Amino acid sequence: MKRFDWKMMQGKTAAVLMMAVLAAVGIFAPSTLAAQANPASIHGHVQNAAAQSVTKGDVKLTTDRSSEEKSRKYAYTFPIDASGNYTGTGIAPGDYVAIVFVDGKSLDFIDSLPLAGGDNKTADFDMTRKAYTDKMTPEEKKALEDFKKANSEAVAANSKIANLNTLLQQARADNKAGNYDASIKAMQQATAAKPDEAILWITLGDAQLGGADTDAKAAKSAGKSPSDPAILAKYTDAAASYKKSIDLNAASKKPNPETAATAYNQMGTAYGKMGDAKNASDAYDNAAKTLPSNAGMYFFNEAATMYNAGKMDEAAAAADKAIEADPKRPDAYYIKGQALIPKATIDPKTQKIVAPPGCVEAYQAYLELAPTGSHAEDVKGILAGIGEQIKSTYKATPTKKK
Repeated sequence: MKRFDWKMMQGKTAAVLMMAVLAAVGIFAPSTLAAQANPASIHGHVQNAAAQSVTKGDVKLTTDRSSEEKSRKYAYTFPIDASGNYTGTGIAPGDYVAIVFVDGKSLDFIDSLPLAGGDNKTADFDMTRKAYTDKMTPEEKKALEDFKKANSEAVAANSKIANLNTLLQQARADNKAGNYDASIKAMQQATAAKPDEAILWITLGDAQLGGADTDAKAAKSAGKSPSDPAILAKYTDAAASYKKSIDLNAASKKPNPETAATAYNQMGTAYGKMGDAKNASDAYDNAAKTLPSNAGMYFFNEAATMYNAGKMDEAAAAADKAIEADPKRPDAYYIKGQALIPKATIDPKTQKIVAPPGCVEAYQAYLELAPTGSHAEDVKGILAGIGEQIKSTYKATPTKKK
């Protein structure tokens, strides 16, 4: 009979105990390690009851369903971005409550959000759902309906403005390209949709003025009178559109002097081409008063318009106003000289041409300011033709000797 070996038994017992310990560890450790090595992720979009993205706040996760809100602990917090989206990673598997918080106040929740290891789950919060809106108080429901109505009106207004901007840009492009009929049609549509916008009326006036100029040029080329009633009617329409813009701008909360001055300037051009010197001069004067910094340009435009219309006295008077406002504008002196030279006479004793007062001085001033200007050779020829010596303080830059 063999003897019982206590040492061997003790060794086996130790081994069994060790295996039991390892088995126990094996029950718990692998799942813990798996959770750490294979976490879950979530992502989603948050929108409020008005179907607008919630652009600030957080989405929080908790498994604490028994505590009150003030004392509840949250395992994870994920920020909501400016587009209403959020993303959460590194989440241990479990069954969570997901809650939306904005400014410390909970707005919505998902009661059960089970996440297994490796999940990348979408969890959207849509507060437009009936289950959510049914729980709103009567006051909250009324506020929501009021907001939806106001927002709908704002969307419609923005759509209208976008359409008007498109029409305006297209009309300006058509004006630049000489497609005046298309521009007139677009701006008539725009002014009908928003008749209180001054800029739209200016652009309409520009299209009407361009169309009238085109017709007048065609009539002249065909040997017909540019003063045809149909052409004058287009100039009249243009002047009326500019007047509408001026009145609307003046009645606005913040009148824009540049808008008014532009309309007055263009109105002056329309009246001038109609042959209405008085109204043209008044319009240019108003442009200069409205925006004094551009007075020299407005008065020069008046002088050029009157000169092109064959109204020499008015052109000379406007040139004087332009020169007073901006003495450094050479073309104003040229127009003054050109407007005065037709009044030159011949001295019966000497048979020499005598220029009217101020004419020679205007030509000389032009040469001083623009000795190589586009009209310089013409002016020199005129002065030589009437026997006047060219006087100029202009000195050419000396050529460097090689």
